[in-house]
Amino acid sequence: MATEVKLIAQNKKARHDFHVEETYEAGMVLTGTEIKSIRNRRVNLKDSFARVSQGEVWMSNLHISPYEQGNRYNHDPVRTRKLLLHRKQINQLIGLTQQKGYTIVPLKIYIKNGVAKVLIGVGKGKKRHDKREDLKRKDANREIQRAFKDANLGR
Repeated sequence: MATEVKLIAQNKKARHDFHVEETYEAGMVLTGTEIKSIRNRRVNLKDSFARVSQGEVWMSNLHISPYEQGNRYNHDPVRTRKLLLHRKQINQLIGLTQQKGYTIVPLKIYIKNGVAKVLIGVGKGKKRHDKREDLKRKDANREIQRAFKDANLGR
């Protein structure tokens, strides 16, 4: 059975701001209008984060726009949502986030086999000089790829 994965939203800023060391796939507890908005790609991951509270993982500041046809059944766009993980994974997250400087950030939201999933990463914040080094490395790789492409076209 093939798994169908449809990318809904991606947090490109997360990999720029954090050294992501581990990733976990989690389900989300959603209402009916929230899943409909997610399927319409009306999601913003920009300022969202996750935290462990009372043995459960909660996602905060995840903006899911209200569904147009939702009328009175619509949800609060930035409500705190519960993430569904195995107990072993939650314990690992607790251990990692208790270390200084580590945080849980969402990287992607996608639909896998008809179910909304979020890919969360545990990362440590980058300093300004780390971000500059990453940009320099990307530029150098881009130049190398461009040189290879020009060399191959010259044949």
